[in-house]
Amino acid sequence: MASTATRNFSLIARHASRRSKYRLLSSSAILREETPAHVGVAPSPRKPVGGIRGGVIGFLFGFSLASSFAAYRLLDEYKQASVTLQASVEELQQSTEKVSAHVRRIEAVEKDLKALSNSSASKDDLSRLRSEVKKIYDGLHIEFLDLRSFVWGMQQDVHAIMKREAMDVKPPAERI
Repeated sequence: MASTATRNFSLIARHASRRSKYRLLSSSAILREETPAHVGVAPSPRKPVGGIRGGVIGFLFGFSLASSFAAYRLLDEYKQASVTLQASVEELQQSTEKVSAHVRRIEAVEKDLKALSNSSASKDDLSRLRSEVKKIYDGLHIEFLDLRSFVWGMQQDVHAIMKREAMDVKPPAERI
């Protein structure tokens, strides 16, 4: 195992040395046999990003990101407001239907009340009818009293006639 660990260590060291800029002072056969990958080709120089250009690009990127986030939030709020408005419109429509149903019922009751008021008697009519009924009752009462006195007079006459006949009555033998 010790030999495997040393072998792995030497492979890692070699691999790390290939990538470093500095050449090691070793004269191992493996390092001498390696050929550089890019012989004769110069790496292309990169243009440095300037502070102003980087700032503008960063500003534009941040602005576009913030704008898209704001547009998303605005659209979301618009949808929520639209849903809320739709719900309130439906609620208003339901309450309007209820109110119109109540108005129709009130109109029907008013129509019935008007019909009843046209067919019913007023206080003046009742007082006039009451006075007429009193007059008729008084007239009937007077006629009843007149009739009673007439009947009483007839009873008196009948009693008087009966008394006279009873006195003038013949004896019972003569009657038969």
